[in-house]
Amino acid sequence: MLKAGVLGLGLAGGIILRSLRRVPGVSVVAAADVREAALAAFEADYGGTGYRDAGELCADPGVDAVWIATPSQLHARHAIMAAQGGKQAVVEKPFATSLAEGDAMIEAAARAGTVLIAGGARGFEPAFTAMRQVITGGRLGAVRAITTVAFTDWMIRPREPRELDPAAGGGVVNNQAPHAVDVIRLLGGGLVRSVRALAGEWLPERPGPGYFTALLEFESGVAGSLTYNGYGYLGGWELVPWGDTLARRRQQEASGAYRQALRGGLGDESAAREARRFGGGPAPADGAAQDWVPGDAGLVVVSCERGDMRQSRAGLYVYDDEGRHERALPAGESLRGREVAELVAAVRCGRAPVHSGAWGLATTEVCLAIAQSAAQRREILLRRQVAAQPLAGKEEA
Repeated sequence: MLKAGVLGLGLAGGIILRSLRRVPGVSVVAAADVREAALAAFEADYGGTGYRDAGELCADPGVDAVWIATPSQLHARHAIMAAQGGKQAVVEKPFATSLAEGDAMIEAAARAGTVLIAGGARGFEPAFTAMRQVITGGRLGAVRAITTVAFTDWMIRPREPRELDPAAGGGVVNNQAPHAVDVIRLLGGGLVRSVRALAGEWLPERPGPGYFTALLEFESGVAGSLTYNGYGYLGGWELVPWGDTLARRRQQEASGAYRQALRGGLGDESAAREARRFGGGPAPADGAAQDWVPGDAGLVVVSCERGDMRQSRAGLYVYDDEGRHERALPAGESLRGREVAELVAAVRCGRAPVHSGAWGLATTEVCLAIAQSAAQRREILLRRQVAAQPLAGKEEA
């Protein structure tokens, strides 16, 4: 049994808690936060130990691994603290807010002999690992291009100022680009040569870019393109024929109402933000598994020499000379379950994780380059990229 602790019980921390609870072989035994209501809710719901200090949790001998979901600017401090406490660590995206921070995190884990995983990114999702298996199996020939398109309401949700501040690791590029970049790098082999990007800031009441588009050129010649719009007018779920539901329409209407409130001078959003955090309001129901719709990573299309792939309602579509084939994926697979599997394989079997600290830092380099390229209107050459490690399990022939 892997005994897990969670640092930070905000929105991401709450999602991690609920997700880990459903992963076999994992017991969440501790959590840390500065909010008393969150700690009380954790102790009541999970029966574990709540800490007000992250250092105390990292020193707890009953904790094997920690999931770090604190504010972005604290990721490096807490990852180093976890390593010093001998804990394996999974760091929520963004992995780090600078290359120097990422280097310090990796060095601390290396000194301590602990495993460091760049977690939370969509490359862990079953559809993308299945795509990678098709690629490495050679069925469709070599990858030539990868395209991602995402439409969300990230900018039209209750936010604290730090969440929108790129200097503090906030903003849509730092928080949302890692999803698509992680996927594109996984499917393209990892080694991005250069980035050219543009960004758009279209809502004065919500500072910072809410849109970006980027072209990634791989060393192999693969072209990766990603476009992200977080202003919430168009929902990604509208891109698939099964995505239109009453619940999603109502959420889109709520986003529109919030956007209008922002334009009218909404003011302090702290209360609305707190209601979304763990312990700040009623816990959302886990619910049954739902059909896939485009989310943070968006609709992803992989173009190969002899066919294409994209996500489907139940797994992925594979297109070849004989038409379209749907590959259903086993029910119950999850992003967090795959995080745990990578962590356990690294600790117990010495297997190099796909989403290692070096991998997370390379994804961070691409995201920083997107922001830099958009600001400077020029191509940015990359220096810290690493190749994708083989996935565990049998590859498709």
